[in-house]
Amino acid sequence: MENGLLPSVNGSNSGGEIMAKTQSIEPNIADLANGWLKSYKLDYKLEQESLNAEIDKALDDYYSKNGGVGGNRPDAKLLLQDKNLANYPVLIEYKGYKDKLVKLDNEGRVANKTAKNQPDFKNINSYAVNGAVHYANALLHYTSYTDIIAIGMTGFKNESGDIEYSIGVYYVSKSNFGIGQKVDDYTDLSFLKKENFDTFIEKVKNLQLTQEEIEKLKEQREREINASLVKLNNDIYQNEKGLGESDRVYLVAASIIATLGVPNKVAALEKSELKSSSEDGNRDGDIILRKIKAFLNEKNLPKEKRDLIVRTLQNTLTTDNINKAKNGESQLKRVFTKIVDDLGIYYKIGLTTDFTGKLFNEMYSWLGFSQDKLNDVVLTPSYVATLLVKLARVNKDSYVWDFATGSAGLLVAAMNEMLIDAKNEIKSPDELVVKSAQIKANQLLGLEILPSVYMLAILNMILMGDGSSNILNKDSLTDFNGNYGFGKTNEKFPADAFVLNPPYSAKGNGMIFVEKALSMMSKGYAAIIIQNSAGSGKAIEYNQRILKHSTLLASIKMPIDLFIGKSSVQTNVYVFRVGEAHQKDDIVKFIDFSNDGYTRTNRKKASCNLRDTNRAKERYQEVVDLVRFGKGKLNILTEKEYYEGYIDPENGADWNQSAPIDTKPTLDDFKKTVSDYLAWEVSNLLKNESVKDDRLGK
Repeated sequence: MENGLLPSVNGSNSGGEIMAKTQSIEPNIADLANGWLKSYKLDYKLEQESLNAEIDKALDDYYSKNGGVGGNRPDAKLLLQDKNLANYPVLIEYKGYKDKLVKLDNEGRVANKTAKNQPDFKNINSYAVNGAVHYANALLHYTSYTDIIAIGMTGFKNESGDIEYSIGVYYVSKSNFGIGQKVDDYTDLSFLKKENFDTFIEKVKNLQLTQEEIEKLKEQREREINASLVKLNNDIYQNEKGLGESDRVYLVAASIIATLGVPNKVAALEKSELKSSSEDGNRDGDIILRKIKAFLNEKNLPKEKRDLIVRTLQNTLTTDNINKAKNGESQLKRVFTKIVDDLGIYYKIGLTTDFTGKLFNEMYSWLGFSQDKLNDVVLTPSYVATLLVKLARVNKDSYVWDFATGSAGLLVAAMNEMLIDAKNEIKSPDELVVKSAQIKANQLLGLEILPSVYMLAILNMILMGDGSSNILNKDSLTDFNGNYGFGKTNEKFPADAFVLNPPYSAKGNGMIFVEKALSMMSKGYAAIIIQNSAGSGKAIEYNQRILKHSTLLASIKMPIDLFIGKSSVQTNVYVFRVGEAHQKDDIVKFIDFSNDGYTRTNRKKASCNLRDTNRAKERYQEVVDLVRFGKGKLNILTEKEYYEGYIDPENGADWNQSAPIDTKPTLDDFKKTVSDYLAWEVSNLLKNESVKDDRLGK
């Protein structure tokens, strides 16, 4: 940001005292800036004026700068168009004190969240840029606009009575997770002029986040999502009676699908469209269902898939109790509003995480269920999912399947990896579009038997944009023949990568799924995470049969507290090369990864239950490299944690080995032992002499 006349200090305010003594010159700042806008012949709107209905409504629906509902009124606002006819809302906030331009956090980002990921209303209220970024996020949350310009301006009068001012110009978008990036330094607002705006937008488009910044933002976003899901689920669980666990899952899925919309085809459902009417065909459930049907019809989903989704959701949406108005509002409208308000910002501006998996785990954390099937549904942490995908050597050309899909977290991770590889390798934009669509439509397949969990998997892949085509509601052990589920139903799915976190109560701790999947593959790699007793005696027969057509490449012992919130269970990751029988002389890489660099807590109120305390990201990459390339990649891990050994293909219970401890004494060991013994002897002699002397003295 650049200052007019004189540099102004940016950052924390030493300033409660200053504010108490100094009168705000906000009207002067507003006059100055609005005068510029007028001179540029721009159609700007002031605080109380309407820009357009969509933006006005979004500002009204979003929580205010004080934490209440609505009342978000930028001091000035514009809607500008570039040469490509793309529209950019511009939101401007004025302040009238010296040090009130922007408050940044330790990472140098606009500090609109507290350490607990709650809105920092003090900063949003007090700093011009922070307020403008807050308004911009309202538009990301509740409108179709994905690129917004947030401008803050403040100033003060110096000792001579001259106005000194500062301007901050930030880009808030879907691509930067709504966080806001500084565009450049400016001394006025002339970059908004028609003849300058295209140049400004080019500069905006060239803003890049480093991979490290993206990862940090993703981590922050994950923490925010977790906090929002806890809040939402607590609210529904505590206040919305009569909703079973499946109903809650279906309501969340239905609400999200109804509010996604398809650009220029299907408008996103607005909260105001739900009237809580009792008229047949116009109840809130009927309205949501119509919107879902319209959305699904515009997607490239097979008709059978669309019909299945509608049937599944219809049972809950059309129930009398949920549609019955009480005090003028149905339970359905109330729940729909909560979901959109709490979660909308996350799924509308793009996800890279297993969103619905997190939702599922949060939902079921409130229930003291004991059903084995449900108890077996455990969310694979996203960093573990990525590990499995990398170990299975997934790339843009892979065909990946999962025989116990759950909420599709592993397939989401696979799809992310495939799309990243495609982006890195394909330099033609047109070819990249075609390949990305191919990946989503034809190169992923998942099977999930539980209907409520299946619906979450569908939702997850729709949100990811859309890999849901071949997510099948089938029993992978009895009802699946290896063919595509939809469209090319007579063709085999050419799987060459398998990822799995099976239900551990299944036969062989879940190895029955591994045997089935690998027997249907002719080549490729597999990575599974499973209870480690599967490799030490609980799945002998399955393991023996697997080794007749696949080679065990690695056995990785994972941290015992990997699955936060579930009872501690020791898991291992097993990595296979498919299509080659295991020979007794094949080297197996045994890795003790008990220390993965993360510190975990299971405290409900903790702001973050997972912290990288010892180079976790580097450790996970090192494990991938060790499995792929061997001992030469040993760096952070020690030789005690990495061991190359052998298994007996006929055994099936020797998959969990650790580095042997060398008990043969060295010369140094001998010298130390002799030294210690002599020291002990001398010490005893001195003690005895001392005792004798004492006796003589008496």
